[in-house]
Amino acid sequence: MDVDVRPCSSVEELRNALNAISHYFGHENQLEDAERFAKWIEVERMHAAFDGNRIIGGAGAFTFRMSVPGGALIPAAGITVVGVLPTHRRRGVLTSLMREQLEDCRARGDFAAYLWASEGTIYGRFGYGLASRMGDISLAKDRARFAVPFEARGTVRIVDLAEAARTFPPLYDQVVAQRPGTFVRTKEWWETRKLFDDPARRQGGPKNLVLLELDGKPAGYAIYNVKQDWVSGFSKGVVNLVEVVAPTPEASRELWRWLFDFDWTSEFNADLLPLDHELFMLVAEPRRMQFKINDGVWVRLIDVGQALSARTYNDGEIVLELEDAFMPENAGRWRVTSSGAQRTDDAADLRLDITGLGSVYLGGFTFRALVRGSRAQELTDSAADRADALFRTNTEPWCPEIF
Repeated sequence: MDVDVRPCSSVEELRNALNAISHYFGHENQLEDAERFAKWIEVERMHAAFDGNRIIGGAGAFTFRMSVPGGALIPAAGITVVGVLPTHRRRGVLTSLMREQLEDCRARGDFAAYLWASEGTIYGRFGYGLASRMGDISLAKDRARFAVPFEARGTVRIVDLAEAARTFPPLYDQVVAQRPGTFVRTKEWWETRKLFDDPARRQGGPKNLVLLELDGKPAGYAIYNVKQDWVSGFSKGVVNLVEVVAPTPEASRELWRWLFDFDWTSEFNADLLPLDHELFMLVAEPRRMQFKINDGVWVRLIDVGQALSARTYNDGEIVLELEDAFMPENAGRWRVTSSGAQRTDDAADLRLDITGLGSVYLGGFTFRALVRGSRAQELTDSAADRADALFRTNTEPWCPEIF
């Protein structure tokens, strides 16, 4: 089939490319929807597949700076809205879109790409590896007691959009430096996406924006909505915690305690929490959170040398023999030390493909786990253990929102 893949050149083409994936969600984008989306993505970073004059597929990429172990920010593509109309599936259209998109990412200088996979079987063949796991909780109010009681000293205020747009980003940026996998949000992203309350997209009441202050200074924030319900005359409301950010342990303790003391509710729901979330130590009965694990982000290294050299390591060294069928220029042997990565002709200690490297890059998985899962092969004694000692981090990767 003769399909032409190229970047979109107008908002109208952007809308039609968005509709390839929206078709599966029962939604049709109008021009105003595409104009709003264009506030977050450059139109030319949306690739479209054309069958004649008709757009039948699309794949977009946000221009992000993603945090990596050690706190550095790397240029990364946030892959989004990927889809092909059902009339053109299984004809190679998606492969063409992915190839053009990744080549464009490399040309733009992106070290990596990452995404949330709606279907986990799709992206491995294009080099993406599962790089983090997230969890959601559902905690009954009467089980929200803390293990160690304390006297709260912070103050929490409900703030308007303008104050939130001024005070929330610096707090979030502190967490970006702490958590691999987060990305820097632009002013437009904050004001028109994260904080914006679109009545058509509500899953309950309006968004509430609250600011925690300690000693009169911003210390944390939360975004939540309330879905109220009544049964036999008493409240069965649910508080949905959209995002809770606190850069310090004290701020986290204060903010979560305030949230869990919410009146006229029976349940608190939150999702996209990292596996090492502080709530496991804060609450008295962690099992009552009903923590359910799911996939997090998937990572694909585009420029292996630059990406590996951007993050920090512990002492040691390892030689990796890397396979990359989709972007073969990455393949070969790489020596990784505390100083970074470079190509080498030395014998390899471990053999793996690019998906495995994406899985360990942010610290969400280990080389030992790759070996146990038949995703990597040890070529020298204790190679996985030595690689894990080199790559080990103290923090689980986290991405707080699906993009």
